[in-house]
This record gives sequence, structure tokens and C-alpha cells, in this order.
Amino acid sequence: MELIPAPRAVEEPTGPGVPLGPDTALWAAPGTERTERWLRATLGAALNLPLRPGPPDAPDGVRLLLDDALAPEAYRLTAAPGTGVEIRGGGPAGVFWGAQTLRQLLGADAFRRAPLRPAAALSVPAGVVEDAPRFRWRGLLLDVARHFMPKEGVLRYLDLMAAHKLNVLHLHLTDDQGWRIEIRRYPKLTEIASWRSRTKFGHRASPLWDEKPHGGYYTQDDIREIVAYAAERHISVVPEIDVPGHSQAAIAAYPELGNTDVVDTGALSVWDTWGISSNVLAPTDTTLRFYEGVFEEVLELFPADAAEFSAFVHVGGDECRKEQWTESVTAKTRIADLGLTDEDALQSWFIGHFDAWLAARGRRLIGWDEILEGGLAPGAAVASWRGYAGGIAAARAGHDVVMCPEQYVYLDHRQAPGDDEPVPIGFVRTLEDVYRFEPVPAGLTEEEARHVLGTQANVWTEVLEDSARVDYQAFPRLAAFAEVAWSPLPAPADRDYADFERRMTAHYRRLDALGVAYRPPAGPRPWQRRPGVPGRPIEGPPPNR
Repeated sequence: MELIPAPRAVEEPTGPGVPLGPDTALWAAPGTERTERWLRATLGAALNLPLRPGPPDAPDGVRLLLDDALAPEAYRLTAAPGTGVEIRGGGPAGVFWGAQTLRQLLGADAFRRAPLRPAAALSVPAGVVEDAPRFRWRGLLLDVARHFMPKEGVLRYLDLMAAHKLNVLHLHLTDDQGWRIEIRRYPKLTEIASWRSRTKFGHRASPLWDEKPHGGYYTQDDIREIVAYAAERHISVVPEIDVPGHSQAAIAAYPELGNTDVVDTGALSVWDTWGISSNVLAPTDTTLRFYEGVFEEVLELFPADAAEFSAFVHVGGDECRKEQWTESVTAKTRIADLGLTDEDALQSWFIGHFDAWLAARGRRLIGWDEILEGGLAPGAAVASWRGYAGGIAAARAGHDVVMCPEQYVYLDHRQAPGDDEPVPIGFVRTLEDVYRFEPVPAGLTEEEARHVLGTQANVWTEVLEDSARVDYQAFPRLAAFAEVAWSPLPAPADRDYADFERRMTAHYRRLDALGVAYRPPAGPRPWQRRPGVPGRPIEGPPPNR
């Protein structure tokens, strides 16, 4: 069975499979309704299978049921002629992941939106698949702030995540270059902060510009639709609202949020280039009240009960430049009034304010590993992006951790050293490199390692101007990452990459059926290249830290 991610145990087929056709019945026990809907809407459309309701003992039917002897996301898929296909899950999510495996067993045609061949020719290989994920948090970050991805693109990525058994979508909604979520009490965030007049093409050192305006945002109903669509697929959506850095777009819309005693914030516009802007939020009560208003609407749009990790809210907290604070009388006064030591402590105070604010409302703050500096509330979690060190420090301090080190799982980094790689950024991270990534840092005790909730791949979009570029950078590496996040793989050096490549041969056909513009194993297709657009390649292996 050429399954990705690899399951824990497979009893290989030994005889004829289970035929599926127009008369195949689908029986769904209470608690499995989401998977029942998904099977009819997705497999039904792809393969012309009505999957009409039928009794649980229908021969060669499909049965969905819960089994509390299994872990919540675990499943057992059994296919046998005469008794049909049965998917047992420890919880509703487990049944859904079992249905994703069933889809793979039916071949690449099951990944299309309309049937190519008669349903009577379908067959599920006889056998048993027993499976459960290694990590609870199996995430993907989509940066929709630098280059906006329309709602339909986000829904498409939720489907791609579900097909790979990923269960957390981290939406990076705000940055210096754009604000992407409607906040009704602050309409200028979408009137002004959601678009920029032009865009740097390539790395920030590039001389090239795309002179047309770029922008877009999600209405509140768009967000509700995204969250509901994700929940149907047992995916949590974690919103990121960046504070106190990466905030020039917000300041351009509401100048009073910036350090008005240092710069003329009224003259600022949404940033049109890349890097880290020095225009950061002012540490004032006005700013705190403004962002409390933002988060009040965010909490309503992202309810805590939507999916497993939906109580989390990401506040950024990274790369906050301090030049303006060091010159600001207002910032110096705030530091003195609070009895803080310096501007770094001021940033910690800023994050701590929203940590307490969110906790008081039953939510959990997560931020990039810079938020460790100065201490965190017990319930806060850390996304470790600057290598392993932040994750190690957080776990040892008793905080939950999501491992997403840039040197290994930043998928905007280039996939090969060749000159034809489009806008080459960062280290070379091949498909095999991602497959050999180990999320749990060495040196943690067993108790500390329990704080590693899981892992996440990040797709930053400074040089990814459209969905085809996002596809190219994400795939096929996201398939390797999904196996790392789901499957109980051996130590990195002992992983059977040759077997993964063999299974990828079948998986490329699935990606083709899904219309994914992945990077072919032989290198980019001519239309995937970006000749003459400067990047920022970094030579040599990434530091192991």
C-alpha cells in the first residue's frame, strides 16, 4: 500500500478487494457525521458513488463507527470481501483520518472533482490498516499578509492539509505589508491597511518592482466560512495578529498606534518592501485598548470549541525593533513607571499584557520564541522558529512547544542549489532534508519532551506572489513533513527515504489530480522559473542549534 503518511501497521492484501459501485451503502454511527458528509461530497463526486444510507451489515458496504478502545485520532480500517469496508476511530477525527486513507487506497482518480471512469471498476484492497498520529499538533503556516491568498485558495489548502492528515492551519493575518481580516470597529484596517501601492519583486535587495497595487482581506463571514470548513475536516485555525512589531500596516491606518513622538506616523503607508520595519507599536494605553478591541472580534470569529487547538491565539511577538522606543519619551516613561530594566523588558510587558488578557477569557496565547524573554504565564505556548534552542528552553520551563525551526521547515527556503530555482531564499532544504527532520530536540527528558505538542511547516510569502508559487515551495516537501508529523519514524539517519520516494511515485499522481503545481523531482518546469529575479541564497548546511 503506497500510503503517505505511512501508517503504523498494515496487513497487506492477500486476495480480492472490496468492490465499490452505485449500490454501495454507507452506514454512519452517531459521532461520525462529518466524515459521512465528506465521503459523499468528495469521494461521491470524484468517483460517481452515491453512497446511499444503508444497514450496518450490508455486504460490501462502508461502515463508520467510534471505538473508545482507540486513541482519539487513531483509526482501524478493515476491508474484506463480503463484509465491506469498516473505519473505526477513537474519536470523530480518527474516523476522518481513516477516510483519508480510504481515499488513497482508491487511487489517484479519487482526488479529482468529477468521475473519469465507471464506478463499477472500483475496488478497495483487502487488508487492515491500523494507525495513529505521533504528534497532536501537525501544522501549516500560510502567510497571507505578505501576499494575499483569496478565500478559495485557503479553502483549497485546507483540503490539501486534510489529504495529508495535517490538523492546524496557522493563518498569519497581519504584518507590515498588509492587514487581512475585517475588524468592524476599526474600518480603516481594511480601507487602508489591507493594500499597498506596489510590491518589491524578489528579495528586498532586488531592484525590481511590481508597480500594480496589491491587497485583499477576509470579511468576517469569510473567516467564519474558513473556520467552519476547517472544523468539518477536524482542522483548527489559529489566527496570528502580530504585536508589537510587524505592525506598520496598522499604524498606516491608525497613526496614533505608532511612536508619534519619534516619527511622523501620519506620513506612513503600508510597507511595499521586505525585511523588518522599525515602525512598531507604541507602548501606550491607547494601543492596548485598540488591540483589545481587535482581539475581542478575533475571539468571536475563531471560537474556542471549533477544533482541538482552536483556543490558541498567536500574537507574533518576534523581531520587534527597538530603535524608536529608545528615542521615545513615551516609551522611556512607560519603562520607568513599570519599573522595567530596558526596551527588551518593555516588549515582554507588552506580550504579558495580552497573555493575561487572553487567559482571562479562557484562551491560550502562543507566540514566536522571542516571547520567552522576560517570562510567560503558565498556559502560554511557544512556536520555536530560530532553531531548537527556544523549544528546549520553553519545554524546560514547563511551556508547551510547537517546533518549526527555520533551518528545517521554512518551506520558502530553496529546494535545490541549481540556478534555475525560482527566487532562491535561504538554505537548501531538499525533500530528503525535510523527511529527516526530527521535531523533538535532543537532550530533553521524557517529561520535558511531553511539552512538544508537535510541529509545523511555515510558508512565508515575501517571494511567493501567487498560488502557483506557494504550491511549488510547499510541495512535495509538505508530504514529507506530513509523514514526519504523523508517522512513528526511526531516528533521522535510519529513515527509509528510498521507500518514501517509492511511495511518492503514486503520490505525485494524486497531487496531479488535485492540480498542485509542485516541484517535479527533476527540477522546475520552464514556467516555474523566475530568471533574473534576485533571491538570497545561503550557502552551506544550516546551523544545528
